[in-house]
Amino acid sequence: MEAYVDNSATTRVSTPCIELINKIMREDYGNPSSLQMKGVEAEEYILTARKQIAKSLSIEEKEIIFTSCGTESDNMALIGIANAYKRDGMHIVTTKVEHAAIISTCKYLEDQGFEVTYLDVDKYGRVSVEDVKNAVRPDTILVSIMYVNNEVGAVMPIKEIAKVIKSVNPKTLLHVDAIQAFSKIDIRPHRDGIDLMSVSGHKINGPKGVGFLYVKDKTKIKPIIHGGGHQNGLRSGTENVPGVAALGLACELATKNIEGKREYLFGLRDRLIEGLSAIDGVIINSDVSHDNAPHILSVSVPGVRAEVLLHSLEDKKIYVSAGSACSSNKPAVSATLKAMGLDKTRLESTVRISLSEENTKEEIEYVIDSFKELVPVLLKYQRR
Repeated sequence: MEAYVDNSATTRVSTPCIELINKIMREDYGNPSSLQMKGVEAEEYILTARKQIAKSLSIEEKEIIFTSCGTESDNMALIGIANAYKRDGMHIVTTKVEHAAIISTCKYLEDQGFEVTYLDVDKYGRVSVEDVKNAVRPDTILVSIMYVNNEVGAVMPIKEIAKVIKSVNPKTLLHVDAIQAFSKIDIRPHRDGIDLMSVSGHKINGPKGVGFLYVKDKTKIKPIIHGGGHQNGLRSGTENVPGVAALGLACELATKNIEGKREYLFGLRDRLIEGLSAIDGVIINSDVSHDNAPHILSVSVPGVRAEVLLHSLEDKKIYVSAGSACSSNKPAVSATLKAMGLDKTRLESTVRISLSEENTKEEIEYVIDSFKELVPVLLKYQRR
């Protein structure tokens, strides 16, 4: 049996998306900026994708900027807002558990003279609404907080955060990295008080190399890519028509029956928690309640290095991540787990299991049985 449980790293591209990509690449391959019919046909795919995404989030089509990935969306949000609003202030607020795309961009902005406040989190990786409130100042132009943590599945209280930010400083904008939250949580940016939001295609059964940034209407933002003035001058470069079209379709499919999908994923996750918790030496780091995301589980086996556990599972065709897949090829202590207060042995022995609705109950049992078999052997070997 094979069990792919690394869906927070990437997901399998859905068959409808693959078929759409193939059709566009083979038949409707025009440049959407061209005025002839092939260009018009290509542009129609982009317009359709805008409609699909706008409908899935109850936003306006003009509030969508297509990008190459979640990282670009995050960079565009932070740098674009910082450059547009720096006369109003030079202060940004974020947390210590953000994705590297946010943390690294904040470090870059600090080099440009901006001041960044990095907020602590609790033992489950959640930021306090009160801490956000206390951090917002008259010169705070942006707060950037992820909706779902990519390593442990902590769900941030975004709606409450949005309200408290505006109560302190109505001019402060809220950016949400929703890359792990989209399709797992019912998100409506207008309703929820979100000013900017990043989404990535390959986390929702779409292709890699495409994403989008939601920017609330009338929000000023400076482009970070310059050229031919595509997308109203906000993101130059010929649009990735097959990717954008598949992204629109993926968004439409992913947001159907969210509650039903959540219930199914929680069922799989609850069984994983039950089975793994019964194994001596296994520690669950994520909040086991349904306050957490339904698809992410952080697990430690103190005394067994994460890479050893990962490759031992891989030998059984079980695929997990050691921390965030976006940086797991660079040995480093997880900032998220460190901020949660995990000790050194757990920091070095943590893997992430992440699910999708394509996973089966049989696969979950296989994962549990494999942990039961491997953990005692690995602990015995490591202690020699």
